[in-house]
Amino acid sequence: MPIYLPETTQTSTESLTPRQIVAELDKYVIGQKAAKRAVAIALRNRIRRQKLPPELAEEIAPKNILMIGPTGVGKTEIARRLARLAQSPFVKVEASKFTEVGYVGRDVESMVRDLVELGVDMVREERLEEVRGKAAHNAEERLLDVLLPPTRPVGPDDDPAAARDQQSQTRERFREQLRAGRLDARVVELDVREKNFPSFEIIAGSSVEEVDINLKDMLPGLFQGKSKKRRMKVPEALEYLAQEEEQKLIDMDSVSRTAVERVEQAGIIFIDEIDKIAGREGGHGPDVSREGVQRDILPIVEGTTVNTKYGMVRTDHILFIAAGAFHVAKPSDLIPELQGRFPIRVELEALGKDEFVRILTEPRSALVKQYTALMETEGIELDFTDDAIYRIADFATLVNERTENIGARRLHTVMEKLLDEVSFEGPDLADKHVVIDDAYVTRMLAEIVRNEDLSRYIL
Repeated sequence: MPIYLPETTQTSTESLTPRQIVAELDKYVIGQKAAKRAVAIALRNRIRRQKLPPELAEEIAPKNILMIGPTGVGKTEIARRLARLAQSPFVKVEASKFTEVGYVGRDVESMVRDLVELGVDMVREERLEEVRGKAAHNAEERLLDVLLPPTRPVGPDDDPAAARDQQSQTRERFREQLRAGRLDARVVELDVREKNFPSFEIIAGSSVEEVDINLKDMLPGLFQGKSKKRRMKVPEALEYLAQEEEQKLIDMDSVSRTAVERVEQAGIIFIDEIDKIAGREGGHGPDVSREGVQRDILPIVEGTTVNTKYGMVRTDHILFIAAGAFHVAKPSDLIPELQGRFPIRVELEALGKDEFVRILTEPRSALVKQYTALMETEGIELDFTDDAIYRIADFATLVNERTENIGARRLHTVMEKLLDEVSFEGPDLADKHVVIDDAYVTRMLAEIVRNEDLSRYIL
């Protein structure tokens, strides 16, 4: 899906200083100053590089980042928000899903193909915005052609100019009725192109993208779809015709070229769970496969050319951000060549009670604001007191200490359990004003937290 600038960002991306980039990230991610600083510098360096002469810019490679920290502390969110801020194609992949060449599974080049697909979607959406007005006008004209009765042939005694004038007046009356919604109940018949695709499965050494390209080249008429008559109401017909006109006005070759260029110069790939492929001890078992995955990822990170259905894509200037908890393995367990491709290392801190309190209240999409807005849709007013928020943070910290430390994700489980009663009974409540205070939090959560066995299952 396309990624846009956050609605709060008034300045253009190019004018954002590293300090301003960190300030934007602070609106969504609490703490982790070192990680935000590193990604802000990386983004600014990318902007600086674009201003250099082409021959020098070609030589400057992005400084990839390795984030080290436990789960739920904001590694993925920092990378995702950075991509939205930069309006860059962004894809998140899990290193543990990849397998080396010769084994069944996803090959590492698929991360680049996914990124190109996202880039194409972004550029297509931008072009759609540009042509939407013209497409809507063209669709309206086509629908009026369908709605208007066939014109009577001009007789020898008729005035052609008067006939044209009357026809034009009739068309404008229909246009006014169409825009006013008075024709919405009418049914029209259109030629609709079916989007049939033959169903079959191919198991081969080549990728799915390559199979798709070859089939379309060999059998160009097979995938065009057939036209058939379909009856639909006027609003549905107008929407269908507008979409058809939009596709006619967009040059997909130009979209593909622009998307490939944007991916090559501004793409960001976030490789999560990289510590899961870091084991190298011994020469048997899964470690052999882990090292094989590392060796397959290496050329993608250091710069290679990947074949996609939109053309060849170079990865030399794509920014790679890798992340892992590294509880068992260490960054030094990665093969030396891969370590060298992630020169910037940042360690993210574990979250405690103070950070939980801030996460619940400060960000634009804070959990308290989310649940308050959800309940407001049914007329229920949730009122969280300050002591309730501190109590929620207390319980989340306590459960993290006693069981697995899953960071800020623990707040989601705690909040769901806390508001279980309100969420279920909300529509039937007589009193639509619910105060969530210290006593309410204690009543809903204290027993679960006190019983350690129970908290392991529920929280």
